[in-house]
Amino acid sequence: MRIREIQFNDNLQLETLIKFIFIDLHLPLTGTVYEDVETTRLFESYQEKNAIYFVIEEQGQVKGGAGIKALNSEAPSICELQKMYITTELRGKGYGKKLMVSCLEAAKSMGYKQCYLETLPELKTAQKLYEQYGFEYLETSIGNTGHNSCSVRMLKTL
Repeated sequence: MRIREIQFNDNLQLETLIKFIFIDLHLPLTGTVYEDVETTRLFESYQEKNAIYFVIEEQGQVKGGAGIKALNSEAPSICELQKMYITTELRGKGYGKKLMVSCLEAAKSMGYKQCYLETLPELKTAQKLYEQYGFEYLETSIGNTGHNSCSVRMLKTL
């Protein structure tokens, strides 16, 4: 098992993984990454400056991923933790923490001062992880993510 940067050939596996998780957990499909066009082309979406996406890979199979990117319509000092999803069999084994550390270290090295995220109320375990890493709840959203079903918003100072 290793964490590495995304490659073009990971696109289909990541899209399939993310969409399976949404169906499996009965999460809302509209107003989420499920219908986000970036979900179909993650490699291309993270090729811009100050953006990176990491995947968890085991023997050629993508088992999860998460990325950092500038937060749309906000100050250039704020990034967003995006599209953090892990297969069921890896949950609770520390891989979420490893992805989180990789993303936060990358964000700091890119010069970001704050990290924002949005998630769904149903994802309580993910929220606990975010809290462990210093994310605090916000009353309102910031930026223009287009994910109006993600009503839990959090921010961390890096």
